[in-house]
Amino acid sequence: MPTGVALRDARRQLFDAAERLLLRAGPHALTSRAVTTEAGCAKGVLHRHFADFDAFLAALVQERAAAPAEAAAADLRARAGTGTVAGNVTDALTGFFTPVTVALVALITFRDDLRALLRATTPVGIPVLTEATTALAAYLADERDRGRLAPGAAVDVLAPTLTGTAHLLHADRTTPPPAPEELRRTVAALLG
Repeated sequence: MPTGVALRDARRQLFDAAERLLLRAGPHALTSRAVTTEAGCAKGVLHRHFADFDAFLAALVQERAAAPAEAAAADLRARAGTGTVAGNVTDALTGFFTPVTVALVALITFRDDLRALLRATTPVGIPVLTEATTALAAYLADERDRGRLAPGAAVDVLAPTLTGTAHLLHADRTTPPPAPEELRRTVAALLG
């Protein structure tokens, strides 16, 4: 950025630029130079706001993945006891696995140092997927307690199975996400 020109909300501009790059070219395309070029600012701007590039990426993951996970968890809590369990789970997984979330999971998997930083908040599993699994497990336990799932349903097994399966169905960023009917059929089969 030219000297003397104020950059408004630099963090937001950098995050938006990184998201665009991630969606357009995948995790391998994310470098500090590529992000700052996409944001239209000097490379030093990123380092003025973040200790290093991995710290920037960790903040990006935490900001951009938190909203879908929190929305899915809140939506599931509100739906407990209504509709069908398979329908509620399908809708939650569809809402969670946005193109950005799927790309962030690929980024986390791609970068060892980023995963290490994220271990501070998510000590086990893959950050982002772990939060979805936790929300699903809580919802399924509530539905089991209401008698809408079998009394012996192992929600601690069902939740990661559903999350992992949904991720596999969404994981290819070069193809469209699965049709809702395909995901619903898969969820219903897993819930049995």
